[in-house]
Amino acid sequence: MVENQQLVYLYCVADKEPKINGLGNILYSIYHNSLYAVAGRVEQLEFGEEGLKKKMADFEWVKTRAGLHEKIIERVMSDTNVIPFKFATLFNTDDSLKAMLEQYGQEFKAILRKLANKQEWGLKIYCNPEKLKTRFLNSQEKISEIEDEIKTSSVGKGYFLKKKKEQLIERILNDRINECGRESFELLKELSFEARINRLLPKDVTEREDDMILNSAFLVDRDEVDDFQNMIDTLKVHYESKGFLLDCTGPWPPYNFCGLLGRKGQNE
Repeated sequence: MVENQQLVYLYCVADKEPKINGLGNILYSIYHNSLYAVAGRVEQLEFGEEGLKKKMADFEWVKTRAGLHEKIIERVMSDTNVIPFKFATLFNTDDSLKAMLEQYGQEFKAILRKLANKQEWGLKIYCNPEKLKTRFLNSQEKISEIEDEIKTSSVGKGYFLKKKKEQLIERILNDRINECGRESFELLKELSFEARINRLLPKDVTEREDDMILNSAFLVDRDEVDDFQNMIDTLKVHYESKGFLLDCTGPWPPYNFCGLLGRKGQNE
């Protein structure tokens, strides 16, 4: 019979003692090198290499455990600055986790100083190109002129004019989409400490019918959050009437700005 040993599961690292009361008996904090690691214990049969590989194929299990992971980090960061770690960051023992705090302590402290009094906010923008096309198609003077010319042209000339119209529509569509994404990002970047653009997500991930045209994240000083939100409202008024949907969410654990997305545990 295989012994079911326990592993140490790291949620986040904080710069002051975290308040973890009310989050269950599974959590505890490890203090080392002037840093606090919020951790828990998990079963090796479930979170060991083979067990985790099987569990990751179970959507409901991943959804539940990942939701708990985020909930714990969000609760801790309500009281202190945190460096969030990715789901299933594991160590064999408390001592191996302390060794990581020792090795990367200076880096962690520098990141926590950068994150002090700041929040991560996300902005995703969506549009439906076909609906967007319908909105402006009849209002474009150049397109109307081409359509009038098509009606009085020969078959050959009409074919080329139709191609010209399609190319013009495509160019105008792309210009409007690029303008919305570029202007929104630049205006919000001016109100942020840092900003970044992430890769666009496909529809099977977003579970939306519309296309994502911008996936961005902003590190905002807490004192600037009201101005940031006011700019979001202004952009919504301007662009949602033109066929775009702006989805602003937050505050989130600052994954995009801590530089530790690839950090692994030492259970290898």
